[in-house]
Amino acid sequence: MLEIQTGPEAVDLDVVHRFLAEQSTWARGIPRATVERAVAHSLCFSARDEGRFVGFARVVTDHATYAWLCDVFVLEGLRGRGISSALMQAVCTHPSIQGLRRFTLATSTAPWLYDKYGFAPLAKPQIWMERYDPGVYQRQTPPA
Repeated sequence: MLEIQTGPEAVDLDVVHRFLAEQSTWARGIPRATVERAVAHSLCFSARDEGRFVGFARVVTDHATYAWLCDVFVLEGLRGRGISSALMQAVCTHPSIQGLRRFTLATSTAPWLYDKYGFAPLAKPQIWMERYDPGVYQRQTPPA
C-alpha cells in the first residue's frame, strides 16, 4: 500500500542522496552533507510502498507567498504506477503551502505530470534571472 509521509524524519537519506548524486540529471555529484542540509530546511514528501522508500519530492518555501518544487523522483523500475501522481497530490494539497502567490519548478523530463497540477511555463520569463553554478558540487570538499 502506497503511503506519502511528510517531514525530514520520513526521508531515507541514503536513497535520496544516491539517486540525486548518481542518477539525477540536475544534482549529479551532490555531496551527502548538502542533501542533509537541504532536507532539514525543506518541506519533504516521502513515498513508501509496503514500507519501502520509493519516491521523493522537496518543497523550498516561506509557507506564505512562494514555493519551489524540486528533487522529485520515483525510483527506476517503479515508475508508471501512479507514485509521482500521489506525491504531487500530497504536495499540492498540503495545508502549509496553500494560498501561495507563486509556486515554481523546473523540469526537462516530465512537463506532462506537472501540467495536471496547474503548472505552466513562466508567464513572464523575461523578468526571471538566476545565478547558476553547475560545477559547485564538484568543488565542495567532503567533511573530514
